[in-house]
Amino acid sequence: MENTALIIIDLQIGVQPENIPLYNLSYVLNGVNQRIHLFREKNNPIIFVQHNDSDLVLNSPEWQLFPELNAKDTDIYINKTHANSFYKTDLNEQLKKLKINKLEICGAQTEYCVDTTIRMAHGLGYRLFMKKGLTTTLNSELLGAKTIIEHHENLWNNRFLTFL
Repeated sequence: MENTALIIIDLQIGVQPENIPLYNLSYVLNGVNQRIHLFREKNNPIIFVQHNDSDLVLNSPEWQLFPELNAKDTDIYINKTHANSFYKTDLNEQLKKLKINKLEICGAQTEYCVDTTIRMAHGLGYRLFMKKGLTTTLNSELLGAKTIIEHHENLWNNRFLTFL
């Protein structure tokens, strides 16, 4: 995992409406914590990206990360206002400063911020990796969350990233 950072996108309390659970959230949080543990053992950077908008107001209870996540003060935190984690943030500069050229991605929501960040990172030349099943989303009016995740994992596979 040399020169690799773990990017955890929008695993925030307010991403999950009170009456509508995120798909497979317990599994995702447990799996992300396993990845965090592995990255900590290797002294690789862990970067939490947090969305900030009118629904996820900076520093509000909804904006906070899920408490189950093993986040530490020594991790890197990026605030964003767009689906693209690189847009108007210092994420790319932080990665360059750390000489990171490989990213492992996980988080929420699969078809929005995760997908947009994957495509942008790929376009910037990063090598991307993901552990299957470590993104989550909500059912949409057209598709169930499971189908959305499977569809995106199929699109990303060997085009934008490599599954571990």
